[in-house]
Amino acid sequence: MTFPIISHRKIYFMISGALVVASIIALLLWGLKPGIDFTGGTAIEVSFVGERPNVQATHDALGGLNLDTISISPVGDNSFTLRTRPLTSTEHDQVLPALQKTFPGQDPKNPRVTEDQFETVGPIIGSELRRKTIWAIIFAIIGIVLLITWSFRKVSYPVKSWKYGVATIVALLHDVIIPTGAFALMGRLYGYEANALLVVALLTILGFSVHDTIVVFDRTRENLLKHRNLAFAEVVNRSVNETFIRSINTSVTLLIILATTLFFGGETIRDFILTLLIGVFFGTYSSIFIASPLLVAWQEWEQRRKM
Repeated sequence: MTFPIISHRKIYFMISGALVVASIIALLLWGLKPGIDFTGGTAIEVSFVGERPNVQATHDALGGLNLDTISISPVGDNSFTLRTRPLTSTEHDQVLPALQKTFPGQDPKNPRVTEDQFETVGPIIGSELRRKTIWAIIFAIIGIVLLITWSFRKVSYPVKSWKYGVATIVALLHDVIIPTGAFALMGRLYGYEANALLVVALLTILGFSVHDTIVVFDRTRENLLKHRNLAFAEVVNRSVNETFIRSINTSVTLLIILATTLFFGGETIRDFILTLLIGVFFGTYSSIFIASPLLVAWQEWEQRRKM
């Protein structure tokens, strides 16, 4: 059974357009809440003997230290990571005693709370990470366009090979903007912070999405050579249908793994996994309903323009 995917492309474009616009609005209104990886700050990991207190109680214990915003993330079964602005040595020396005073142990010689790790990321390092992130994405996009242009050089009719690369980049932007906008919303509602893991998640989404899109385009290339008598839209629709089940099965398997990790994994990778979940879902959507239909829309627009 063949589904008329290409003929309904305007519906998919409208859905994606609405989501992209909403994501851009979220980014313009709230932006991403930067973590210490980008702004500079202090991260302190503390562990507790016995039962770990809840996040609010820990936050209240540090409330009198004037440390401004404090982000507290559970780590493992008995630890917390405390993230705040860059602390002076005096301020740092006050953190552990404040926790030990609020959560005393049974034996004064063996305190219940201990500091396992202390790290300060300066703003210079944060600026360097931002710059490297931007360059990493730029080089990845350029490399993708060049690779696809070269790979599809033998099927430059009726669509030139470089247009496959452009369609892939449009799909990639779609797949990155939507999760980033969702992350901006979650930062507004739940205080999610953008850190190095978010960058890793976005680059992973780029890799997954381009892989899925190229599988569809590669089948289109094969069918263009085999079915020269068919219209371009028909060839593309045939190619999408032939790879549809493969794309869905691969993505659903990965989504199940990610969902399981999200619900049963650790708190420290929750934001990372959630971003991947959103990105993989829309990456699969774009490879089927955006990239290939975009090629057909482009080709038909050029035909009308030449008439």
